[in-house]
Amino acid sequence: MAITFNGAYLEGFMADHELKALAPAVKAAHEALHGKTGLGNDFLGWVDLPTNYDKEEFSRIKAAAKKIQQQADVLIVIGIGGSYLGARAVIELLKSQLYNNLKKDTPEIYFAGNNVSPSYLNEILSICEGKDVAVNVISKSGTTTEPALAFRVFKKLLEDKYGEAARERIYCTTDKARGTLKELADRMGYETFVVPDDVGGRYSVLTAVGLLPIAVAGCDLDALMAGAREAQNALMEPCVLKNDAYRYAATRFALYQKGKAMELLVSFDPCFATMAEWYKQLFGESEGKDGKGLFPGSVTFSTDLHSLGQFIQEGSKILFETFVDIKKPKQDFFIENDAANFDGLNFLSNQEMSKVNGTVMDATILAHTEGGVPCAVLEMPEITEHEVGYMIYFFEKTCAISGYLLGVNPFDQPGVESYKKNMFALLGKPGYEDRQAALKAKLSK
Repeated sequence: MAITFNGAYLEGFMADHELKALAPAVKAAHEALHGKTGLGNDFLGWVDLPTNYDKEEFSRIKAAAKKIQQQADVLIVIGIGGSYLGARAVIELLKSQLYNNLKKDTPEIYFAGNNVSPSYLNEILSICEGKDVAVNVISKSGTTTEPALAFRVFKKLLEDKYGEAARERIYCTTDKARGTLKELADRMGYETFVVPDDVGGRYSVLTAVGLLPIAVAGCDLDALMAGAREAQNALMEPCVLKNDAYRYAATRFALYQKGKAMELLVSFDPCFATMAEWYKQLFGESEGKDGKGLFPGSVTFSTDLHSLGQFIQEGSKILFETFVDIKKPKQDFFIENDAANFDGLNFLSNQEMSKVNGTVMDATILAHTEGGVPCAVLEMPEITEHEVGYMIYFFEKTCAISGYLLGVNPFDQPGVESYKKNMFALLGKPGYEDRQAALKAKLSK
């Protein structure tokens, strides 16, 4: 069982010979990735991670998760970008979008430090009132503004509530040897886990960055890693026609060359929505540089068919779609017959709702392809830890090859620093005085 690429609906938009023509470039990208000779080769720790992960730390993560489950009603996960998106995506996909409202024997999990909204922060603080709280702060440096500000608030909350015992409720995922957060954790006695030096944030979900919150939510880490390990082994074939991740990467590149500017990742289950947010960071940060790259977007159908469906069907032909077809839902619902048929929907009766959902997907693909929108399909057997682990590695491998096909470094993000420099200057951080004056002059115009 594995996620597979289905290109059957691309007929008329791409020919088989186009993929074959890209075979040499794909093979070269594969060799650069695995030979560690390509751009960004100092951030390739994720490639062998499902096999070479730190087994001792893995055991500590599971032990810490059990401790948090016993000591806390609420876990606050503090991080931004890759420091929280992967964990949140996996938790919501496996446990559902309504995770925190379900009856369960694990703590409620809330994510802070991914914005600077005072309203959002106050809402989370109010949730913590009268409850036992633990915090997992995730930051390699400890000085990134959004999570650092949130940690300041929740550190004080725990210290005011528990005194010296607060240190037993703070878990830091950070650099193994240096940085503000590591120094604080060592001084205060917080338990620490490692953000690997050779794994970038958006590729870090299968490290302690993602695994601790995922384990606290009650997910099976062993199965998650086993799925990723299966993908690591299965996606080693350098031939574009025999490796579904490479075929997906080559298809994206071919459509980009044909003038497509945007890829929409499409799902038909709301619990996939945050996984799509993770996908957007993964591909957006990896490919969007040097004036190149597809813009990664996402939609949840059938909901968004009633908002964006019109544009997709008849608007500017700037995009293609990649549908995630989950063959077996986590739960199904049998539609019964209604004797009065007051709504005229008895034609849907006596079948599982998943069949209706699948038919909606088929109808949508047919409509959009007829409307001139290329549609690819990623077929996922079911939503389990094993399959999710496989999918994570599948997307990471696709993204790396896609970046190399574009001729960019898929593992850096120099553009992210631009807003930070302006933010520091406008907020009056020492050392940014000259920049502050120039920016304020622009804002005053």
